[in-house]
Amino acid sequence: MRERKNRLHAEALQQASIALRTRQFSRAEQHATEVLKSNRTDRTALLILAHALLGQHRADEAIAPLEKAARRASDPEIETLLGAALCDARRAAEGIAQLRETAARRPPYLPVFQELAGRLAKAGQLGEAISVIEDGLALSPASVDLKVDLARLCLQDHDRARARANLEAARVAAPGRPDILTELAMVQFLDGDYAEAAGTLRNALGLRPDDTQSRAHLAMCLLELGERDAAETALRVMLRGRPHLLARAAYALAGCSHGRFFFRPSAAAKFLVGNAAGSGS
Repeated sequence: MRERKNRLHAEALQQASIALRTRQFSRAEQHATEVLKSNRTDRTALLILAHALLGQHRADEAIAPLEKAARRASDPEIETLLGAALCDARRAAEGIAQLRETAARRPPYLPVFQELAGRLAKAGQLGEAISVIEDGLALSPASVDLKVDLARLCLQDHDRARARANLEAARVAAPGRPDILTELAMVQFLDGDYAEAAGTLRNALGLRPDDTQSRAHLAMCLLELGERDAAETALRVMLRGRPHLLARAAYALAGCSHGRFFFRPSAAAKFLVGNAAGSGS
């Protein structure tokens, strides 16, 4: 009997986890609630339930169970989620205070630095958000995610040089992450290093060929380099089977010094989609 109960418990947790990953928040909530009925202190079920409630914009309902769990034991993941729930429930002062308290604990839990910095940046406290990520990096200098977060915040702060330095360091540490490559390529593009940005984007597309945003950015780089044919081919490849991206492709063409401008969407469609069948990859 106990073995069967454990098996059903594990199956419900697995279903809840899958539902959460696929953003089926209502279903995840249902399965997690079933588990908690038989074991009110199940940590995994509680975390899934809280994430599911936040995903449904019901942060206020997630606060009470998270507060109870946080009182039972010191758990930085639960405390971080509690801080996020408080912020989402329009109790930002309490939420940020909770996140600061968790960030001050040791050993450090790096996601809390990211959550706190994100909340501060959203509140317009960009300098303080940068300081929070710097504090996290001082404790964990090898953290690639914190380097990327710092780069993004520096971009918001109009400090491209520092953003680029952090992204280049992140690329060296994690060369197989296409998100880092696309972020770096954008900074290279903004700096006018179009050939370098194009090379970085080609590397990113080698890792993630279906990334339409990177292909559009590659086309913009090629246009700025005067390689119009290659740029237009890249946009046609991007549009294959994705006609809804026509506006994005037309913007890429029109927004560059060596691009093209169409007065009518139908003309852009005829030029890009109508010729797609005869284009190479």
